[in-house]
Amino acid sequence: MNEEQDAIKVVSRNRRASHDYHLERTFQAGLVLTGPEIKSIRAHNINLQDGFVQEREGELWLMNVHIKVYEQAGIYGLSDPLRPRKLLLRRKEIAQIITRMRERGYTAIPTMVFLQRGRAKIEIALAKGKKLYDKRADEAKRESERQIRQALKGRDRE
Repeated sequence: MNEEQDAIKVVSRNRRASHDYHLERTFQAGLVLTGPEIKSIRAHNINLQDGFVQEREGELWLMNVHIKVYEQAGIYGLSDPLRPRKLLLRRKEIAQIITRMRERGYTAIPTMVFLQRGRAKIEIALAKGKKLYDKRADEAKRESERQIRQALKGRDRE
């Protein structure tokens, strides 16, 4: 295989996910899309901010992810931007995700959309919601690390 074809091109990241959730395990999944939707994704017109994964009849569906309507598609591109999209995973992975989602406090959320070999893939993470004090602790930790880096940087100049 050609290395250029295997390269991953990140289209969109959900930066808010690591702030609001403890991310545990990640999975890569394919997406069932229409033609205009994949063109819109390639143009970076996707928003993962409020997205989540839901189980329906033993399948996993991506909910509440906004893919902008592709303007050049004409009447063929008139689909709902927030429509549910089926995720393509192995049965074993689906079973693992569904089992964890049924546990109290766990959810599956999209963290990243990328293109691999010309196909759109999504990375979903099993996550547990953070409490307010967890967010404050993370913020304090980041701030102290930043101050340490600045102090070390200032010491290197002397």
